[in-house]
This record gives sequence, C-alpha cells and structure tokens, in this order.
Amino acid sequence: MARTLDEALAALPEEKRRELEKRGQERLDEYRTLQDLRKARDLTQEKVAEILGVNQENVSRMERRSDLLLSTLRDYITAMGGDLEIIARFPDRKPAVLTSIFASEDGGEDKPKRAGNR
Repeated sequence: MARTLDEALAALPEEKRRELEKRGQERLDEYRTLQDLRKARDLTQEKVAEILGVNQENVSRMERRSDLLLSTLRDYITAMGGDLEIIARFPDRKPAVLTSIFASEDGGEDKPKRAGNR
C-alpha cells in the first residue's frame, strides 16, 4: 500500500523531519528571492525583460532557477538598479570582496543598463 508524503514524513524521527522542513523552506526562500527583490523595487517582469533585452518568459524562468550564472544574476540585479557584490568569508580572515569577478576583458566593468538609466 502506497503512503502519502504526509504519512512518510510523520513516520520520520522528529529531528530528521525538522531538518527536511528547514531545507525545504530554505529552497522555497531561495526560489522567491529574485521575485521578491523585483517586487520590492516595484518592477514587473515585463519591465525587467525590457531593460535586459529579453522576453518576459525568460525573466520568469530566471526567477525560478536555483543555479544562475553569476553574470546572469549580476545583469538581473543591475537591471533593477542594484549592484551585485560577491563576498568570500573565512573563519580566520576578514571578509574579502571579489572586485574583479565581473571585469570585462578590456579591464573595465561589463555592466548592462540600469532601471531608470536607459
């Protein structure tokens, strides 16, 4: 007899069930992050798509992905008027901001248009 997901979860030890619920919530939070940022900036998918030069469906897909290229994420954030910084944290050092990660081949920064700066 097949069990439902709720039945399978209920059969797990409490600690394992909490761990799975936490990981599931983290995934859900990650999934909504770009969409929440866009909405907080009062931007529609259509507007972000226009700034990026893509169609709205591509923006929708981008917001649902969990594995974006850094350049894609940077372009998305820049299109909303922000800047993306990558910070490496180590237990024995101060945080290190990776400043050249988005540099173009000519040494300058390769950035798309920003919201409002068209």
